[in-house]
Amino acid sequence: VQLQASGGGLVQAGGSLRISCTASGLATSRSTVGWFRRAPGKEREFVARIDPSADNTYYADSVKGRFTIARDNAKNTVDLQMNSLEPGDTAVYTCAATSIRSNYARYYRYWGQGTLVTVSS
Repeated sequence: VQLQASGGGLVQAGGSLRISCTASGLATSRSTVGWFRRAPGKEREFVARIDPSADNTYYADSVKGRFTIARDNAKNTVDLQMNSLEPGDTAVYTCAATSIRSNYARYYRYWGQGTLVTVSS
């Protein structure tokens, strides 16, 4: 199983960015896929997740209303659309997959490498 995150970059505050997680060896449609982030000098934190049943989605309070997680079954990807970005969103974003419906990183079995998102003020 491999997860590949892509789409990070530099954006100004208030701007938007879409990052993608492409899976191989795993069907994202049958897995819970989460996005996590780690800002410089901080602990990794949960950002968003999407469950396989009914595509239920969950978000950290800090991104609710600004970020949207969605699955593209044809491409076997899970995207994170990030709007109204703030400097505090600057972090390395990593996608992960699990068979357990959880926001906790310790329950995620498969992890991709991160993609850096930098929001300038």
